[in-house]
Amino acid sequence: MMVYAMDLECSFSMTRVESCCAAPATKACREKMRRIRLNDRFAELCSILDPKKPPAKADKVAILSDANHLLNQLRLEAQKLKESNEALQVSLKNLKAEKVELRDEKVRLKAEKERMEKILRSISIAPHSLHPVASVQAAAFTACTKALPYPTYNTPMGMWQWIHPAALDTSQDPVLRPPVA
Repeated sequence: MMVYAMDLECSFSMTRVESCCAAPATKACREKMRRIRLNDRFAELCSILDPKKPPAKADKVAILSDANHLLNQLRLEAQKLKESNEALQVSLKNLKAEKVELRDEKVRLKAEKERMEKILRSISIAPHSLHPVASVQAAAFTACTKALPYPTYNTPMGMWQWIHPAALDTSQDPVLRPPVA
């Protein structure tokens, strides 16, 4: 069975085309077959360009013009997508660099935190040679009737660093706290 184009309006009758196509030896038969294939391709192109539109006899120039217009639109869209892809690639590269930078900063801050914790632990652990023995402290308070509130409390460092700066200012002491006679 032969596929015929939708716009088969030619001088050949169907019987003549079928008889001609049985033995495509003549030039006229070959030309007719070529035109039928070409018309089928145009019909296929027309259905691809506008699938909602029912297939009908259309002007070949209009079909080619529509195809050209669609190809130009697709080229522009492809170019825009390429540019967008390149911009996204640059953005991705910047984000990766920022991620590496943040990871390095995190490692640095973690090391700094560990160093600070180590310093804090070394400060909070008091060396025994710097503090008087509890028995010496108890002997000093034997004459006093008051009990030693915290006999085992050893301060490894001075407490002045936690005092509010306004309380440390001694320039206004004679005015604010007059001497008691």
